[in-house]
Amino acid sequence: MGRQLIFARSERIYWCTMTENQIRSLQQTAAFIKKSYPHQPSIGIVLGSGIGNLSHEIDIEFQIDYSAIPDFPVSTVAGHGGQLIFGNMEGKKIVAMAGRFHYYEGYAPDQVVFPVRLMFFLGVKTLLLSNAAGGMNPAFKVGDLMIITDHISFFTVNPLIGPNAENLGARFPDMSEPYKKHLIKKALSIATQNKIVVHQGVYVGVTGPTFETRAEYKFLHLAGADAVGMSTVQESIAAVHLGMDVFAMSIITDMGIRDEDNKITHEEVLHEARLAEPRLTAIFKGLVGSI
Repeated sequence: MGRQLIFARSERIYWCTMTENQIRSLQQTAAFIKKSYPHQPSIGIVLGSGIGNLSHEIDIEFQIDYSAIPDFPVSTVAGHGGQLIFGNMEGKKIVAMAGRFHYYEGYAPDQVVFPVRLMFFLGVKTLLLSNAAGGMNPAFKVGDLMIITDHISFFTVNPLIGPNAENLGARFPDMSEPYKKHLIKKALSIATQNKIVVHQGVYVGVTGPTFETRAEYKFLHLAGADAVGMSTVQESIAAVHLGMDVFAMSIITDMGIRDEDNKITHEEVLHEARLAEPRLTAIFKGLVGSI
């Protein structure tokens, strides 16, 4: 079985099992799902904070609570559901996560990306990610949509740290195109057809759970980021490692760089995400149909 790797965070110790055990767990979990849902989804969708209503656009064939899935984490954050949903959208077999997991909840990186890897083991080739993010580009305003063209991952833990299974992905995967240009092009066309205004920009992933200080927002913007959030980056890295095509979009739910002294709350983030969700849903549905 081999030795185990240990890494520490905030005085807590996380044990990362060897790759053979991770693969065995994924295989067993996938087999468990396939007993109830034998079809193979080709597209996976991860729904971010306050964006769960997209699941209403799915012709649901099977859904299961996270708590009933072996080795699956459980959402602990308001605005995140707790179900894996299988069905049809725009004539395609899909699987959607109604609620994701975050590093700040206390999960190790391999737990955060376990659902993405499970989707791969179920047959998913294309992954669509959504999130709520804080805007830092002065051209943005609350409620805007941003297609993620690139990301900065230095402020969170890379989920590929540890042993690598060469049959699943390269030891040093290329990240020069983490979000596929052909999917971005399609999304821009769909937005134009639906008269939806979208921005393009760089997303920076941070650990959270605190919202950034004013100085941190300014620093991250100077580093090249247009929006900041506490998810998505680790999922994207894991998906690219497995050879999946990735597309991601943010709803700008608050402005980090601002003149007024108002405070940012999670309730505000959820509220703004729900208001913007119909436009994101329209783009995601069109994208699913075009793949």
